[in-house]
Amino acid sequence: MTQDRPAPAGRAGRRGRRTRRVVISLLVLVAVLVGADFGLAAFAEHTVSQKAREQLLLTDDPAVTIHGFPFTTQAIGGDYRHISLSASGVAIKNLKDVAVNAELNNVTAPLSDLVNGNTKAIKIGELEAQVTIKASDIAKIEPLTNIQDLRIEPSSLEYVQTGQEPSGSQDNQQQAEESTDKSKAGIRISGDVQIAGQQLEIFCFALIELHGTAIDIVPQRLQYGNDKQTTVVPQSVQKALLPNFKASIDTGNLPFEVTPTGVSVNSGSVTIKGKAQDVTFSGATTGR
Repeated sequence: MTQDRPAPAGRAGRRGRRTRRVVISLLVLVAVLVGADFGLAAFAEHTVSQKAREQLLLTDDPAVTIHGFPFTTQAIGGDYRHISLSASGVAIKNLKDVAVNAELNNVTAPLSDLVNGNTKAIKIGELEAQVTIKASDIAKIEPLTNIQDLRIEPSSLEYVQTGQEPSGSQDNQQQAEESTDKSKAGIRISGDVQIAGQQLEIFCFALIELHGTAIDIVPQRLQYGNDKQTTVVPQSVQKALLPNFKASIDTGNLPFEVTPTGVSVNSGSVTIKGKAQDVTFSGATTGR
């Protein structure tokens, strides 16, 4: 009666070595393909970054990230789901240190044009961008130059308009303001001002409103003191001082032909947000 016998050890060992070689070869091939994919993506990001640097007149290349993996399939089809771009130190008219962040969605860019640096062929289906202006730039705008050590903090619209803190929890306050008109926000501007030969720290509570490509600071009332305790400035003095806090900031044409849709105040800066559809990458002008 015939019985099954185990394969000789030498033959099983050879099969095992061949299997390992095949697996290793596949792993090496995958690593090469992934490396090539990342390399091509890095080249494309560098090309877009250099062109953005030229158009925005920057001293350094902005950060560019092409999202999605694998990159190669997007490049072959010429369709990219999501590209992020961020840059600092952008000069827009009288503003010298503006930060720009843009999210580009549904981007069309033929691979041949991208490789050759022809960014004019890049078309953006949907674009969301924001421009952040620092307090140091805002302090250089007349008549805010009369205020020494100008500082900016956010404030609720209700407190600016009434001098009373909004009722309810902080989360409810934030939700209420998020549902209001995005074209205006509350702002607290503080700094040192000369009054009757004395230097006092003044707190101005104002509305910051978006009008086209300009943002207007409309002061409502003044207080003096410090962060812990303040006193309302007498009306006669307010009337004389309020014009020192009224200013208009012209942002010119925002990058990527974005139409401003909202404004917000952060600690130390003001941010303008905007959206656009069906624009070209070559439209990244700054209206200078």
